[in-house]
Amino acid sequence: MSILVYTEAENGKFKKNALEVASYAHKVAQEMGTEVTALSFNVSDNSALGNYGVSKVLKVENEQLKTFHAKAYASVIAEAVKKEGAKLVILSSSTDSKYLGGLLSGMLKAGYIPNAVSAPDSVEPMVVKRMAFSNKGFAHTEINTETKIIGVSNNAFGLIENATDLQEEAFSPATEEKDFATKSVNVDKVAGEVTIADADIVVSAGRGLKGPENWGMIEELADVLGAATACSKPVSDMGWRSHGEHVGQTGKPVASNLYIAIGISGAIQHLAGVSASKVKVVINTDPEAPFFKAADYGIVGDAFEVVPELIEKLKEFKAQNA
Repeated sequence: MSILVYTEAENGKFKKNALEVASYAHKVAQEMGTEVTALSFNVSDNSALGNYGVSKVLKVENEQLKTFHAKAYASVIAEAVKKEGAKLVILSSSTDSKYLGGLLSGMLKAGYIPNAVSAPDSVEPMVVKRMAFSNKGFAHTEINTETKIIGVSNNAFGLIENATDLQEEAFSPATEEKDFATKSVNVDKVAGEVTIADADIVVSAGRGLKGPENWGMIEELADVLGAATACSKPVSDMGWRSHGEHVGQTGKPVASNLYIAIGISGAIQHLAGVSASKVKVVINTDPEAPFFKAADYGIVGDAFEVVPELIEKLKEFKAQNA
């Protein structure tokens, strides 16, 4: 009985969360005395998975599946589960994987726990610690179905190398036209090398920036830190930034190691969507802004004064430690 892992990819390359999920699965496999099988979609080089504990890869090469289709992907994963006799499926807790988790739970009659933050407390019975109450608390949840699904929260477990002798096998399950009933008409992608989902650091800004013409300093700060850029909902609604950068409960969830909020007051929906970040830093002129109550560090000051100075200090620090 193997553990099956769904590995997310984009443009033929694995996302960071794919390697984190593989690391997590290897840890669980050691506890269960089994091995990890991964399912990859249209990735030519799967060798990276072998560095993170995967023993076998089922390679899916299918033109229709180059774009994410939740129902079609779920059908393929379900077939892989049956083929491998897997009793545990592990995926990330990204937006796409949460969509898959719900579908797979119905298809496989499996208990599903998203937002897992650590390896299971025990594997028999399977008890998993997960984030709950909009990431304000934790729950230790038991899965008692025969087949189980765990969604790992981004940046919760980390990347842990465990080299294996990786085997690859072509996998070509049949897909049905009804699985492609939902069509993507447009994919809005954020420019730049660092994506919000994969970023260890996220620099986010809100209406305090006063206009899209002032975003240069946010992009410069992100560049210095090697971070992704993001924004609050009002900013994307006004068209200052792409909707792909909107983070929060109604946008993309953030679970970065460092989240810097500039000119964002901290509406409850925004806080709920970024509360999983390990360290939160706030820069705002209003000392009563709600975000300060949730922040680990705060600066009461004008972003147009604080951010340029912060950039210069970071550049000096990097130059001294180069």
